[in-house]
Formats: sequence, structure tokens, C-alpha cells
Amino acid sequence: MKRTRLEFDGWIAGVGTSSGTRVVLGHWVRSPFGPFSDVMLEQADGTRLLLAPSRPIGDFVAGVYTFDQVRVVPVTVRVEGTSWAVEAGPLELRFTVGARGPLGLLLRAVPRPLATRPAWAALVDFPARLLPGVRTRGSSGPGRRGWYGALDLRPVTAATAVFEGNGLGPLAPVDPPVRFGFGSVPRPPALTRVVTTVELRGHRGGSSG
Repeated sequence: MKRTRLEFDGWIAGVGTSSGTRVVLGHWVRSPFGPFSDVMLEQADGTRLLLAPSRPIGDFVAGVYTFDQVRVVPVTVRVEGTSWAVEAGPLELRFTVGARGPLGLLLRAVPRPLATRPAWAALVDFPARLLPGVRTRGSSGPGRRGWYGALDLRPVTAATAVFEGNGLGPLAPVDPPVRFGFGSVPRPPALTRVVTTVELRGHRGGSSG
């Protein structure tokens, strides 16, 4: 059976809020779709929402992860030093990252060619599971598997978020873990440098899956 592996290179930010809404930003500098950003939200009542910048990207991401609703909206990300500003349709998110800690320094010490291999993600999956909800590999839907190769980790030290005109409250842990796919982001709000690999089985060609 033909297998195609697609690689997404960029950052994932995960933040919780005191209202119970958790937000996950994917900011991809290289991907089969070119550079893009998307946002996943899980609200306090468990509703899962994808904010995607185009229908092809929304369809692909919804085929890898699970959502109750997909909206196609403009998604823009501005980065100035340690400050990130995200606008995605009904969502406005601002957050600041701090200095990396011991885990971030350890991840940066792993050679990139090794860190981005699916075999490495499989090896580190067991210790990663010591963090609630965190996985580095798993099934991403019928005929799809995924791996995360982390290259850096920095804490999110402050954040503000507004969704559909309502403030979501102060920064809080990502608790409970988000339920979009086989794994969640870390419980402490964080920005992770990551290469995500998605394998499609029985894929017949084309870059978008």
C-alpha cells in the first residue's frame, strides 16, 4: 500500500484560560500548503472548533483531527521578539513567551535530523506520556498516523484572549487536556518548536492529502 509522508515545520502554542476555553495555535513556516497558521479551540462545554485560513487546509486538518465545527477565516500571526499576536476570525489572542527552561535546553541539544525522525518520536513517546495528555505519536484517523518531533520549548508567561467579543479570562493551565487528536499540548502553557509528520496510507498523490 502506498504511503505518503507530509511534513509541517513550525511552532505550536497551547494556552488555557480561566473561562475553561483552551487554545492551540499552529504556526507553520513550511508545509505542503506553504506557510500558514490555524487555530484549534476547545470550549468549557467540550465543543471543539477549528479556525482555518482556507477550505483545503480546513478539510485536511479536519481529516487528521476531530472537530465539532470548522470555520474558514483569515488567520494572521505577528511575532515581535517574545510577543505574539494572533487574529483568527472571532478570536484575538496575545501572548508572551519567557526564557526556556531545562527541558527546552535539552530539546535544543538533540540534533534536528534525529529529532524529526518518526523513529525518534516513537522512542520518546513513553517518557512524554509522563506529562498528562502529551503524546509524540499516534493514529490521526483512518489511514493516517502522526508524529511530533520537538526542537525547543519555552513557557508562555502571559496571555489575553477574546472570542466572539468575550474575554476568556487570565492565563491558566491547559486543563483538562484538549481532545482534538491522539495527544494534547503540555498542561503548563507553552510554545513548542516542532516538526509534525503525517503519514497517509493509500494516498494517490497531490500535496494536500
